[in-house]
Formats: sequence, structure tokens, C-alpha cells
Amino acid sequence: MSLFEQIDKDYVQAYKAKDAVRVGVLRLLKTAVKNRLVDLRRPGGTLSDEEMLDVIIKEGKQRQDSIEQYTAAGRTDLADKEAAELAIIQDYLPKALSPEELSQLIDTTISAVGATTPRDMGKVISAIMATHKGRVDGKALSEAVKARLAAR
Repeated sequence: MSLFEQIDKDYVQAYKAKDAVRVGVLRLLKTAVKNRLVDLRRPGGTLSDEEMLDVIIKEGKQRQDSIEQYTAAGRTDLADKEAAELAIIQDYLPKALSPEELSQLIDTTISAVGATTPRDMGKVISAIMATHKGRVDGKALSEAVKARLAAR
């Protein structure tokens, strides 16, 4: 079952169960997918699972940014609402790498691309993001790679 079919199926189940938050989030995801299809000039078409993953990651990042802004503004009620939506979105993302797995992956990738200085950071990050899309947070990866290369 494709990711879009899974979201569609879950939407129907949430609608029948009267789960308003889940219905709202899944409706927004479906709308984002349709907007992406229009952007790609494929209205009525479908997205591959990789393209779906891009849409879901983007929606998750938007929620994360909103949480940070609401928290900074002292609006915990809105931050909690966004956190609940983010939790639903994360159900459709691949399982994130643990800190140990990420550390090992960084070491392996640094050796594979021959990175020696912080200037080689881009090579390492792009190699990891190409193979582990959706499983690694870009900010955390950037900081970890920078620290690892600076220590060399």
C-alpha cells in the first residue's frame, strides 16, 4: 500500500471515529499532496512514496517551527495543538535514527567521502540525506557533522 493510500484509508477511519484532530491533519496532508501535484503539473495524478515523504516532512517542519514560535510567544495552548498535529504527522515518517546510529553513520560517511575538514561538511551531509531522507533531522545532523569534523 502506498503512503497516499495509507493516509486516505486512515482519513476515512478517523472520520468515522469522529477524531477531529486526526481528520484535520490528514485533510491538510491530502490538500498539500494535491497542491504538490498541481505544482508538478500532474493534477489528478499521484505522487511516488518519495515525493509523498517530501510533502510530509515539509508539513512536519512547519509544525515544528510553529511550536517554537508559539512557545517563544508564551502561547502554550497553541503550541500544544501544533504538537498534537506533529505527533500525527510523525506516524507517517520513517523511524528516526537513534543518536548512536547517527554517530556511527556520520563516522562511516566521513570515511567514505574522505572528509577531513569542516569545509567538507556539505559532502557528508548530502551523502547522509540522500540515503536516510526523513530519518535524520537536518539541523541535528549539521551540528553533529560540524562537531565531528572540527574535532579532527
